[in-house]
Amino acid sequence: MKDLRRYLMFKYIQYLVLPSPNIVITLLGSLASIYAMLILTFPSVSRKSTAVFIGSIAQADILVGCRMFSAVSACMIRSEPSSASFQSALRQNFQIANIDASSLLLSCVSLEAFLITFLLVETRHIRNVRCARVASKIIWAVVIIECFLHQLECVKGLNISHYGILRQIQLLMNFFYEATVLLKLLIYPIGVLLRIFNVYLFYKMYFRDHYS
Repeated sequence: MKDLRRYLMFKYIQYLVLPSPNIVITLLGSLASIYAMLILTFPSVSRKSTAVFIGSIAQADILVGCRMFSAVSACMIRSEPSSASFQSALRQNFQIANIDASSLLLSCVSLEAFLITFLLVETRHIRNVRCARVASKIIWAVVIIECFLHQLECVKGLNISHYGILRQIQLLMNFFYEATVLLKLLIYPIGVLLRIFNVYLFYKMYFRDHYS
């Protein structure tokens, strides 16, 4: 469990402290995730909700490999401009999904630690494997929707009326475009709030332990 704690601390620094992704830190994080997934297979590791969140965080780094594979493929195979734009957006979405999913899952770990510290008995019914799996699935669903909206921007510049697309579908696409604009406006403040949220939880737990 000490190695998993170190892994979590590394991930907190990677996603919630550093201002921007770094290729060296990203590669080290991916290697650490492989090691963490290996540890989680050991019978001695407790099968608790925290282990579920750690497993999901480690699995999120698979997207880093997908992004690298896509980048290598793009260098080796020449594509049409429209296809190249789609692939570029896809690589960016792999990175977005990795960062956002990891940040939200790390916040879940922080919240769980806070509840254990202050509301141990009262929250026992929600601090279980089932709830952790549900929370992880919800986070991944939100991230997938976010990436789907970003990916749709690839066809925004196309004149879709030439493709015989129904008016209802065009209106739906316009709705998605507007939703993407709103999403981009919300991403930065949400990221700031996540950092403040985690700092607050750590602050409360630190002074609780420091003065107890």
